Amino acid sequence: MAKLTKKQKALEGKVDATKLHSVDDALKTVRELASAKFDETLEIAMNLGVDPRHADQMVRGVVTLPAGTGKDVKVAVFARGDNAEKALAAGADKVGAEDLMEDMLAGNLDYGRVIATPDMMGIVGRLGKTLGPKGLMPNPKLGTVTPNVAEAVKAAKGGQIEFRVEKAGIIHAGLGKLSFGEDKLRQNFDAFVDAIVKAKPAGAKGKYVRKIALSSSMGPGVKIDVAEIGA
Repeated sequence: MAKLTKKQKALEGKVDATKLHSVDDALKTVRELASAKFDETLEIAMNLGVDPRHADQMVRGVVTLPAGTGKDVKVAVFARGDNAEKALAAGADKVGAEDLMEDMLAGNLDYGRVIATPDMMGIVGRLGKTLGPKGLMPNPKLGTVTPNVAEAVKAAKGGQIEFRVEKAGIIHAGLGKLSFGEDKLRQNFDAFVDAIVKAKPAGAKGKYVRKIALSSSMGPGVKIDVAEIGA
């Protein structure tokens, strides 16, 4: 874990670590404490009552944030022919087949999403060790292996994000830029939390959503009263 800067330590002291906030109050507090010179991202951390080492307790999926992410997501698409043209028309940053595979094997992996048509999985499969650790491997369950590449590209560019629980049962995600304002950030928060709740695995026992905290990119965490979520 990175050490806190003097400014971050000072900000930590402005938040009562024991206090549970309403969602709206937490959003307001996070925005008031933001002090970076750049437009910080609203970040969420959710502690879930799952053990992802067990297959029936994995939490993974995609959700479209209504107000978008505020980021320009670079998208690579494995496709040929008409599908390649459709992907480019939809805004894909890079489209190819064997040439794209070789480019990625050479270390060019500056993408936020990798999409593939089903017929390209023979090629994409060779990139498992390259894309897997970065969470970029196309997956039909996440809509990134699809014959409708145009729709997938538009979704990736329009605010769709992936989520996946980490070993400690925690999910992290960015919910948009603080400049969006509290109303739009609340829309994104509600959409994200709703998606996590709906993704509750069959093997989860006891309390599912245990803790939620919001923060800005450089700011302290603000705890939310989970009772307000009703999960």
